Amino acid sequence: IRIMAGKVKWVTDIEKSVLINNFEKRGWVQVAENEDWNFYWMSVQTIRTVFSVETGYRLSDDQIVNHFPNHYELTRKDLMVKNIKRYRKELEKEGSPLAEKDENGKYIYLDFVPVTFMLPADYNLFVEEFRKNPSSTWIMKPCGKAQGKGIFLINKLSQIKKWSRDSKTSSFVSQSSKEAYVISLYINNPLLIGGKKFDLRLYVLVSTYRPLRCYMYKLGFCRFCTVKYTPSTSELDNMFVHLTNVAIQKHGDDYNHIHGGKWTVSNLRLYLESTRGKEVTNKLFDEIHWIIVQSLKAVAPVMNNDKHCFECYGYDIIIDDKLKPWLIEVNASPSLTSSTANDRILKYNLINDTLNIAVPNGEIPDCKWNKSPPKEVLGNYEVLYDEEMAQSDGPDRDLRSRSGQSTGVKGNRARDSGKPVLTTWK
Repeated sequence: IRIMAGKVKWVTDIEKSVLINNFEKRGWVQVAENEDWNFYWMSVQTIRTVFSVETGYRLSDDQIVNHFPNHYELTRKDLMVKNIKRYRKELEKEGSPLAEKDENGKYIYLDFVPVTFMLPADYNLFVEEFRKNPSSTWIMKPCGKAQGKGIFLINKLSQIKKWSRDSKTSSFVSQSSKEAYVISLYINNPLLIGGKKFDLRLYVLVSTYRPLRCYMYKLGFCRFCTVKYTPSTSELDNMFVHLTNVAIQKHGDDYNHIHGGKWTVSNLRLYLESTRGKEVTNKLFDEIHWIIVQSLKAVAPVMNNDKHCFECYGYDIIIDDKLKPWLIEVNASPSLTSSTANDRILKYNLINDTLNIAVPNGEIPDCKWNKSPPKEVLGNYEVLYDEEMAQSDGPDRDLRSRSGQSTGVKGNRARDSGKPVLTTWK
């Protein structure tokens, strides 16, 4: 790794030691001060500098980086929604069956993001929607912040009038003219376990966008709130009830430092299989994988698919009490800090497995290779979607898989033929 002086920021000593251990283990380098390495681990801010025309940086073939230049097309809350909306409209124009709607005008296969508006741009549209159902609750988030910062809930228009410059014309400005917000319909019927709200943090590795090839990490986890959930409007300001971010929950009186308020995805799966049944649990996880693939397809056309890049995203998914999954947001720099012993093991393995796919066999990086590593190096990753393989299997493959003619990501048996079938994301 060539660490560019003053530009790479190690978030914690844990991250630094985990990465250095990985590099030493591979025999790439002998770690020494001021040593030049051939692999970059960069913050999202540094990536902008590297790919900026003004800086004049040019990466050589043996240098790879851990973000795509315009990753924010997926990881900024407003741009993610904008790209998904555009993707739906394009599929509609093409007459794609994937964009089919039900009798109420809702997408059958692509309804996985809560109703969302950009503020200030869509303020009038939001007011119109709000008035259709004035008893609804909405969640407001600054577009460019993470860890739950700046988020609040509203259930009255008057609560955001302090951001409104002129209520007569309903024009809207945020507190800072530079800061945009998204406002989304709040999922007020979340699936509860032990009376508490939770969401899923899932890791997805994208090695290339054109053709799209992505991998799902099997060791994700659930993040629980410390306080029992209530839809009561009197608790709208209590973020310990509504936001699952560890950065917020760790300050709660009931935060448990041993398990960190986390469950593994495999534990969630066992719980759901025992309480709701195996079939609906499989369907739920199938739908989660579908959401991830479609969100990546939505941004693929606009993504700068630089050959030096790969990216490990942190997907945040919430499940409602009807076992319908919703995409909340996608993180460009999912936290690699550990709050518990299990956390540390998981994230160590995540980094290790990510590097094994990005640079198989611990060889000198080469951005020209086809980015399709052998199965034995995948570790805890599994292929989620391979566009080249999907295209070879016919144009209607996505719909066949989504509509239930094949189920699961592991080639479960098709209902009609009784033979193993590769699904959309294989």
